[in-house]
Amino acid sequence: MIPPVAHPDIATAFNVVADPLARDGMVRLRALILATAADLPQIGRLEETLRWGQPAYLTPDTKAATTLRLGVPKAARFALFVHCRTSLISDFTAAFPARDRIEGTRAVLFDDPTQIDPKRHGWLICQALTYHLKGSESTL
Repeated sequence: MIPPVAHPDIATAFNVVADPLARDGMVRLRALILATAADLPQIGRLEETLRWGQPAYLTPDTKAATTLRLGVPKAARFALFVHCRTSLISDFTAAFPARDRIEGTRAVLFDDPTQIDPKRHGWLICQALTYHLKGSESTL
């Protein structure tokens, strides 16, 4: 069961997405982020907040994660964003070549919620949530 959005401003960030496919995709990615975090006790508490008016996920107690963010880019219906100065997108495309549409070093782009692959995109989420853990295995 996916926990409800705790803060009204975060709920609003999902609700203002006019395109129902984009909103559904963002909700599915949120569920995948929360489920992946639940399987990673070493990251500590996952905080759901807003960054640039978009839902974002970080680990404030352990600082294990680099921020994940969900949003609506110009070039797709919705996206999973990571910090552009990490190696996450290049590592992801090396692990899963030519499987997704990528925007530079910062995002995986989606046009339909059915494009979300829990294994492949869960891998990327896991890598982001454990990004700052030194010497740990960050695989699903």
